Amino acid sequence: MECAAVGKMGAHTDKRVGFVGIIIEDREKSAAAVNQTISEMARVVVARVGIPYRERGCAVITLVVDATTDELGALTGKLGKIPGVSVKSGLARE
Repeated sequence: MECAAVGKMGAHTDKRVGFVGIIIEDREKSAAAVNQTISEMARVVVARVGIPYRERGCAVITLVVDATTDELGALTGKLGKIPGVSVKSGLARE
């Protein structure tokens, strides 16, 4: 089963399904900026799960995305510039 996006008329686009894992080390300082950045790129977000990990004083967010490599790079680049935020991502093979 292929996991590539299908555009109009059945033609494949360069979008692929993937994930973004985000760890927010200081929710007080960084959560608003993370949420704003995700909202700006909402068009590529398929699903979002956020868990506050109170015992460790951090939060973990996982996004499922349907994006081009450029869109994914823009999202992770912006998130990675936010102080106290760690980001990892991956896309399905073509």
